[in-house]
Amino acid sequence: MRRVVRGFWGPRKESAEALAGRWKQTLDRLADLLPAAASGAGASEVRTWRHIHASGPATDLRSDEASLLGALRAVQEADGWTDRTGTGLRLVTAGEPGWEIEVSGRAGGTSESLLQAVVIGVKSPDDADVPDAELLTMVAEVWEPDFGGVTDDDVLDGLEDDADFGPDEPSVGWVGYLSPGRAALLPDGMAAARKEVRAGGVLLEIATRGDVDDVVQANVRLRDAGALEPLPRPMNRAAL
Repeated sequence: MRRVVRGFWGPRKESAEALAGRWKQTLDRLADLLPAAASGAGASEVRTWRHIHASGPATDLRSDEASLLGALRAVQEADGWTDRTGTGLRLVTAGEPGWEIEVSGRAGGTSESLLQAVVIGVKSPDDADVPDAELLTMVAEVWEPDFGGVTDDDVLDGLEDDADFGPDEPSVGWVGYLSPGRAALLPDGMAAARKEVRAGGVLLEIATRGDVDDVVQANVRLRDAGALEPLPRPMNRAAL
């Protein structure tokens, strides 16, 4: 079984040091929330992940802040890099049988047309209890996105096929996150499902996994209310 936890935001310039801090928080909290998935990343508090490069073989990368900072700086020093697109990493770890985490992110960029993002893919046994709300809360608190959600291919296909959502349009999954500006536009009847997030914005428990129709209809209501309005282009801010 595979689910994806996602967060997106607009241009927000950040230093490599700031990004390394966000990455370290992400990896540490993933290990706490998904110990069965992260167990293969190393037995010590500082774990080792597989760093997937755009070209060449994967390498080991420790989850301490100095190692993450070195990896981010190496990306920025590569030919063709520009601070407009942001700085990306892609890390993978496999734990107990049936468990795997892949984390990819692009952040710190200033592009007026390209969203910044963090995407966490979680593979788990079919009967595993995965803390979806807690995973999305972590993304909201660490990365301060504009919107995000916990979703899978069935939901994404339903949004595209049944509600004409484009691949770049804001949407949520069976659990969703909206920044404060978007949360202020929640339609009547959806306020009861909201939970305040410490970093700002709200978490929405929309449906149980597998209720694709309910998720699609909730997205339609949110879009009609303006809560899923795309950031204006050219983008000049990180959140609505």
